[in-house]
Amino acid sequence: MSTIAMPLPDEQILERKGAIVTALEAVVPPDCVISDPAETKAYECDALTAYRCPPLAAVLPRTTQEVAVVMKTCHALGVPVVPRGSGTSLAGGALPTADSVILGTARLNGVLEIDTANRFIRVQTGVTNLSVTGAVEDRGFFYAPDPSSQLACAIAGNIAMNSGGAHCLKYGVTTNNLMGVRMVMADGEIVELGGGHLDASGYDLLGVMCGSEGQLGIVTEATLRILPKPEGARPVLIGFDSPEVAGECVADIIKSGVLPVAIEYMDRLCIQATDDFSGAGYPDVDALLIVEVEGSDAEIDEQLEKVLAVARRHNPVELRQSGSAQESALIWKGRKAAFGAMGQINDYLCLDGTVPVSQLPKVLRRTGELSKIHGLECANVFHAGDGNMHPLILFDANAPGDLERAEAFGADILKLCVEVGGCLTGEHGVGIEKRDLMGEQYSTADMEAQMGVKDCFDPDWLLNPAKVFPLHISASRRAG
Repeated sequence: MSTIAMPLPDEQILERKGAIVTALEAVVPPDCVISDPAETKAYECDALTAYRCPPLAAVLPRTTQEVAVVMKTCHALGVPVVPRGSGTSLAGGALPTADSVILGTARLNGVLEIDTANRFIRVQTGVTNLSVTGAVEDRGFFYAPDPSSQLACAIAGNIAMNSGGAHCLKYGVTTNNLMGVRMVMADGEIVELGGGHLDASGYDLLGVMCGSEGQLGIVTEATLRILPKPEGARPVLIGFDSPEVAGECVADIIKSGVLPVAIEYMDRLCIQATDDFSGAGYPDVDALLIVEVEGSDAEIDEQLEKVLAVARRHNPVELRQSGSAQESALIWKGRKAAFGAMGQINDYLCLDGTVPVSQLPKVLRRTGELSKIHGLECANVFHAGDGNMHPLILFDANAPGDLERAEAFGADILKLCVEVGGCLTGEHGVGIEKRDLMGEQYSTADMEAQMGVKDCFDPDWLLNPAKVFPLHISASRRAG
């Protein structure tokens, strides 16, 4: 059995399932409500598939107004609501409880406004990350955050987890590209934060919402910053015979004053799996960096000259510049396919602790030592430029005790991240995966302050239950 505990369901709510479903069908079109156990099974987990629990029902509204009446109805009936985007969360952020209703954003998939003069796009939050760029690229613009799951992940989840991606080193994560939201509170009230202007006045409530993991409200529309496409971009592959040396090279590139658009890292296990999967043509090395710079041809040449000068001081096994747009696309195809490629090898837990770049060599070395201690392989693939690590711990889901060993290994890695001055999560969120490790980074007083914010937005604690805060600390809030 997993070490992750979930609260017992409210039996009274379960007994009222028929009445709750009827009440929901009365406020939205019946085809928006899913209550057949065979159909709700599709919502029993997200991408952290080790944990599953079918919800009471699922609701798929099409408008903000429909979201509002669903929230108002659930609030009146005391029914917990779990927001869900595309279900790509790797931290169990959309895992339901047995007495909860899933509120999915999949049908909120419209592009509402494009304003290139003021450089923003307004969308419903069920649209996928990649489709945002798709809506503006013919006008010479793009949306910067680019998680590996960008083909599938929804803007709703990107906002909930403050997602980043390979190019966040230069352009920042979701919070740096989010200008405004329209959201529905726990009681059904619709509010607007920010909008199509540079900065909102007053308290930074937009900053509070971004990364709040569905704890404070449900975002139905988002105003996102779009940027002019760069003149060009070129990646270079830098191979090393040591993960630690690759980590040192990353730190030195950052210190050199060059700002690449991305610095990505893969170790041997991930390189081999990804190359077999995508045919990217990666070199046979123990550690690989993908460093990309952008600008005019002259700017690219100047930046890469500096990057390669730094790399040569670390005696790389291979240096290879992309020679064409097709070759660049293949390099990135390999990196974007890393998680899927590893999934062909084995079951895995994907973490995302973040560390200071200067600590990368130490953390990579210690992770290798922990791998031997726990007796499980660990592949490393991550956004090296900002220290956002993604260790993939391989285990056999069918082998008794393997999941528990993987969880213990993961906990040790995340504790290490905090120990060296980093944090528990960079972009996947806390969810249920890191919920019981919050005490490693925050004191009880720190968590009380965070829970006080939730008290203001969701005083009955009906939004996304059993996430983020350790159950033994948060249980009294729900009971009260």
